[in-house]
Amino acid sequence: MDYEAWRERLYAPLREEGTFTWDRMYDEEYALATILPISETFRGEIAEATERLGALIGRTVGIARQADDALFEELGLPAETWRAVRIAVSESLPTVIGRFDFAMTGEGLKMLEFNADTPTGIVEAFHANGRICAAYGLRDPNEGMADHLRDAFLEAAAAYRDNGYRTDKVVFSALDWHEEDAGTTRYLMRQSGLPGARFAALSELRVFEDRLCVLREDGEHEPIDLLYRLHALEKLAEDRDEDGYPTGAHVLDLMADRRLAVLNPPSALIAQTKAMQALVWNLYEAGEFYTEEEREAIGAYMLPTYMENRFGGGVPYVTKPILGREGGGVTLYEADGTLAERDGEELYWEQPMIYQKRVELPLVPIRHAGGMTEQRLLWGSFWIGGRASAIVARAGGRITGNLAYYVPVGIAEGGRGQDQLSGIGEDVS
Repeated sequence: MDYEAWRERLYAPLREEGTFTWDRMYDEEYALATILPISETFRGEIAEATERLGALIGRTVGIARQADDALFEELGLPAETWRAVRIAVSESLPTVIGRFDFAMTGEGLKMLEFNADTPTGIVEAFHANGRICAAYGLRDPNEGMADHLRDAFLEAAAAYRDNGYRTDKVVFSALDWHEEDAGTTRYLMRQSGLPGARFAALSELRVFEDRLCVLREDGEHEPIDLLYRLHALEKLAEDRDEDGYPTGAHVLDLMADRRLAVLNPPSALIAQTKAMQALVWNLYEAGEFYTEEEREAIGAYMLPTYMENRFGGGVPYVTKPILGREGGGVTLYEADGTLAERDGEELYWEQPMIYQKRVELPLVPIRHAGGMTEQRLLWGSFWIGGRASAIVARAGGRITGNLAYYVPVGIAEGGRGQDQLSGIGEDVS
């Protein structure tokens, strides 16, 4: 069976059931008809890294939420968000659905960033991956973990109720014209277990009588108690109505005034900003705040990160916009400061940058519609409701952008992992 026929055999059923319909994006192949075998040992390592980093970042954000606004300014958060980001589901959980991104290096796993506010790759990890594993006869490293999503949503809703919020009217919202965002949001809605939850496009949301509402077809405004939004808070801060009214800022005020429960909670933005990595590293170098166990985790999994260039020609480094996404605005530099590679998109260049020690993503051989090639591998590991959960792999260039391939992963028997197996994506049909 040739590659295209095998690919259709894998992904056509997922498209037809309406759950994972973006296996091609922008007329390009996105989801590969291949599989990357990993070992049980590696699966355990990435889960441990996720658990330990999640716990220490959660504790850091818990303290940061109590600081004055000057810290939020240093972290690069829009002023419109400063009141809202003090709101969390619980003291130890800055986010409900987060995803750490890791590079596997010669020194082990290294965290590149924490997508705490609006992570995607969820349907790929929690749903599609198991189907592809079954076709290849490998064990799904994410088996049963869709239950983590339901548990996290139900626990978050209960925590909001315990804090005096109403959670009767539940709405999941995203850009309805964006296939991936809308599909991801609808999937989470189905998995959430929240009774009566419905989907509404972002364009249908209105502020009416100091409540966030869905504008119905009959012209009535239906109030929302609990909102899941796949819409970045820093973008919300900029949103205005057609007449120029700052609707986004008003919605953030509703969150701050506890008139609207939101998932992910506003505190996720504190964890999302890459300036948080600089704060953690600064405290680590100063020997302050963290326990010995936390310091061990920081030294093992995090990279030196600063708000100014402290590398002084000693090591290669990378600059990243503090609220950039999908590789936007990223620049790679050699040790002598010469340019190695620069993101070609136009977004995020106006933001403050972090300076981070540069590590290379490892090259792996993959098969795609154009044949065999080598791509650089990025690991995503979800932190759901405070625990390590599903993993997802992407393969692309030295800067992982929006069009990087999705690579299904499966656990190989007998301890064989990605370092023992080559020819990833060979036809085993």
